[in-house]
Amino acid sequence: MRFLIVLLSTILFSCSKDNSTSTASSTAYRQTRTISYNSVSVDVIIDKPATNALDVLLVFHGTVTADSAILTAANTTLNTFKGILDRQDMMIVSVAYPQEFVLFGDNIVKCEAALLWLKNKASQELGITVKKIFLGGHSQGGYMVTRLNTMHQTNGVIANAPGPLNLVYRCQLEENGQVQPSAVCTKLKNVYGTTASNPSPYYQRSLLNFTNGFKSDILFVQGLSDSPIQLYTWPTFKQDVLSCTNCQNSQFVEIPGGGHGSLFESPIGKTAFNNFINTH
Repeated sequence: MRFLIVLLSTILFSCSKDNSTSTASSTAYRQTRTISYNSVSVDVIIDKPATNALDVLLVFHGTVTADSAILTAANTTLNTFKGILDRQDMMIVSVAYPQEFVLFGDNIVKCEAALLWLKNKASQELGITVKKIFLGGHSQGGYMVTRLNTMHQTNGVIANAPGPLNLVYRCQLEENGQVQPSAVCTKLKNVYGTTASNPSPYYQRSLLNFTNGFKSDILFVQGLSDSPIQLYTWPTFKQDVLSCTNCQNSQFVEIPGGGHGSLFESPIGKTAFNNFINTH
């Protein structure tokens, strides 16, 4: 349901759909809004504190099975990042980017539109002053913010368990019947064939292909008890990033015993997250 409103017991702000050109207000609110930049539109959920000059954390959810779930995922991701953020004066914008009817990676255009809207149009449309901009993403959302960091400069990027890191490896496991099939690999196979016959497009969409040209400092958080598929490629990804010669600073925080959500579950991850924002 496009205008789904999610009410959670921890939310103190009301949710509403608002496509007006200006919502200037010094009060706190949460609203769902369709934004557009260069004719690319996407829904976002805005959680604004009671101030009009503020830093912003733009966050991206992980994988969902159907686009009917993306607003719920975006709300959950907003709440999860808000739950570990020490500051009370930052606006959080969560992007409900689609996944169901696009090839993996093509939805980067929606994520880019949200960032460019925030950089260039949000101040006027919301009646606020946007100061610093940070990106945060979990899982596939971590993939998105890492890719965005190769495209546009911000004040800093935080990626938790970003992936898929290696679609050649992941989709090959599915083709061989070693793991359950996924919509991501099935759609790629329908367009490009198998990884054995045509691995290049799978690699081109993997995060391994986006380890250069970071325009802003980036913090990666990874639990070392995450899924075997993630951890198989993690050392290679980490080494490729650390070997980058045209990147801003990259910081890796690895959580022994941590799972896929280590940024949000581990005190080490939470501390690293807040220290990163406070020092940038």
